[in-house]
Amino acid sequence: MESKKILISDPTLRDGSHAIKHKFSKDDISNYCKLADKARIPIVEVGHGNGIGASSLQLGESLLSDFDMLSTARKNLKKSKLGVHVIPGFATIDKDILPAVDVGVDVFRIATHCTESDLSERHISFLRKKNLEVWGCLMMAHMVDTETLIDQAKKIENYGADGVIFMDSAGSFIPNQIKERVEGLVSELNIMVGFHGHNNLNLAVANSLEAIQSGATLVDACSAGFGAGAGNTQLEVLIPVLLKQNFDTNIDFNGLLDLAEFVISKFGKSTSSVHIDSMISGYYGVFSGFLVPVRRVALEYKISPIDIFKELGRRNIIAGQEDLIIEVANSIRDKSK
Repeated sequence: MESKKILISDPTLRDGSHAIKHKFSKDDISNYCKLADKARIPIVEVGHGNGIGASSLQLGESLLSDFDMLSTARKNLKKSKLGVHVIPGFATIDKDILPAVDVGVDVFRIATHCTESDLSERHISFLRKKNLEVWGCLMMAHMVDTETLIDQAKKIENYGADGVIFMDSAGSFIPNQIKERVEGLVSELNIMVGFHGHNNLNLAVANSLEAIQSGATLVDACSAGFGAGAGNTQLEVLIPVLLKQNFDTNIDFNGLLDLAEFVISKFGKSTSSVHIDSMISGYYGVFSGFLVPVRRVALEYKISPIDIFKELGRRNIIAGQEDLIIEVANSIRDKSK
């Protein structure tokens, strides 16, 4: 039986930035990209954890500028495509997208909250006119039902995107929910469907496999699961699982192991794993990128991070609202007096 082709996009050098407070160095990027290229990783995503243009006091300042990160990656990716994450509002066309085009970015992923795909229209349309590969991403997708997700995805298709990726930004989905959403999207769209998983409930690989078995043709996965919260779908685990299910990614398995060893040796103490607070983040549906700031604020205010996550979830707080973590902490501390 012929193997089904699956496209893998690797956001280790973007989502992993959350785990180290956005401090990737030029050497980190250069060395990782060389290994990824050798391993035949199709797409390597690079940048601040919240994408190009997002480095700031509120979201965390990158060690390097977007230009330095992308140009370093571009020099070392000979076969693999270079991708970026773009959130309208953090990134603008003139200030961020055009310089990325000039550097040689191959794949642009325009990401909005799962109910706000309208915000991606201008960015997607602009990139399509330049004949560049562009995907629409729907973040925090657990916050809407399947029908709403499909409606938002149809808008992205109409804007001209090559595909749509729904993102389990909080690591909150379980496999049957993935199956329902992927089957719905595949049946209603004429473009590729992808999935981006987080491991807060220890289901990232299972959810990614379910997405593929249900019709998705692209999934995101990170070396050693290096990403926000409890991390992302673990790349070196996902690939052999897919091989056992007769899916083909064209990735070199030995090269994949070299990538994982590099990440673990370089960032061992920061590599992601499931802890009580990251699990609670997934259970309450809170953005995975909040794990580090919530831990910091909980320590400073001498309160439980679990209480913070519970209240953030109750308020439906989303990425970009990091300043509300302190407000929530103050509220919890005041109530305890």
